Amino acid sequence: MKRSILAIGLCVLTIFAAPIQSFAEGEWEITPDSEKAIDRGLAWLARNQGPAGNWESQDLGLVALGAMAFLSAGHAPGRSQYGDNVKRALDYIIANAKPSGLLNISSEGRDMYNHGLATFCLTQAYGNVPDRRLGKVLDKGIQLICNVQCDDGGWDYVARQQSRGHDLSLAVMQAKALRGATDIGLDIPPQVIEKAIASVRGYYRPLAAPDGKQYGTDPLGARPGAFTYSGGKVTTAMAAAGAVCLQEFGEYADFRIPRSLDYVANDIQKMPVRTGHIPFDAYTMFYVGQGLYQVGGERWKTNYPVIRDAIVKSQYNSTRTDVDGSWEGGRVGGTPGKLFGTSVAVFVLSIPNRYLPILQEGEFPDSK
Repeated sequence: MKRSILAIGLCVLTIFAAPIQSFAEGEWEITPDSEKAIDRGLAWLARNQGPAGNWESQDLGLVALGAMAFLSAGHAPGRSQYGDNVKRALDYIIANAKPSGLLNISSEGRDMYNHGLATFCLTQAYGNVPDRRLGKVLDKGIQLICNVQCDDGGWDYVARQQSRGHDLSLAVMQAKALRGATDIGLDIPPQVIEKAIASVRGYYRPLAAPDGKQYGTDPLGARPGAFTYSGGKVTTAMAAAGAVCLQEFGEYADFRIPRSLDYVANDIQKMPVRTGHIPFDAYTMFYVGQGLYQVGGERWKTNYPVIRDAIVKSQYNSTRTDVDGSWEGGRVGGTPGKLFGTSVAVFVLSIPNRYLPILQEGEFPDSK
């Protein structure tokens, strides 16, 4: 995989090496309460990481989310208060990379979940980690994503190339890894992106009219609609994930993005808020936050404060001084479950800082 040194890589290094300055637009994005919640969350992650750096988890994707929580709050490996925590998490990921480039040491059914998230994390750390291993792992990791892409443009749970990909939840993780790789100068074959875009669009479905009837012959772009897991029922998680996919692939003008985020915005108003549990679940929140941020404008300005305040309110012991500081993430139990929820909560609360390369504005190279 050919790599060139881009200005963005130097920019990342400068951001993390220089005194940290938030790029938030004001208190409508970051509040004193959300800053305190970030601090409590980071403190929980640091206390519970353990000597191996993996929070008792063998899922490299979850370990990667822990690293990204620190990175998103401005803590670089080896520097600042939590520099050692970031370094140990990244070391765990790098040390467990397989000769093929695969970043998964859990069951093979979790290959591309863990690989996509871990590779994405390493792209965000690239440029501020003085470790030559990182470039080699990224080269192999991105090449593997390209090599195991299925004929229809999607991906399977297992790292293998076959005729059809499995579902949108796998595609979004590879989309973020590929976009992160492009941002740091790794060359992605245009046909990989073209096939992936076509596959993602295939998961979009129109919704019924308010009276329960279909919209007849109206063009698809004129109807309400959203993304699905595998072509069936629309979910908040997949509506957000599909929008993120197209955004990461540079398809910013695609009508499917605002239509899907309209569906997400409606569900935000009904978010469950339970003490100690991240609203929605960690997987859903991870993509809801990013999808709204990347579309920007009124959708971001209207919905982000609602998300932010719900996350802050649901933090465990958020109003006490002897705080635990964690969030349960759902889907996973024990310490890894709290790792999942706390990492995503901190990540979403830190989005307005705009420290990570993925949160910088930029166009995906034209694949046509």
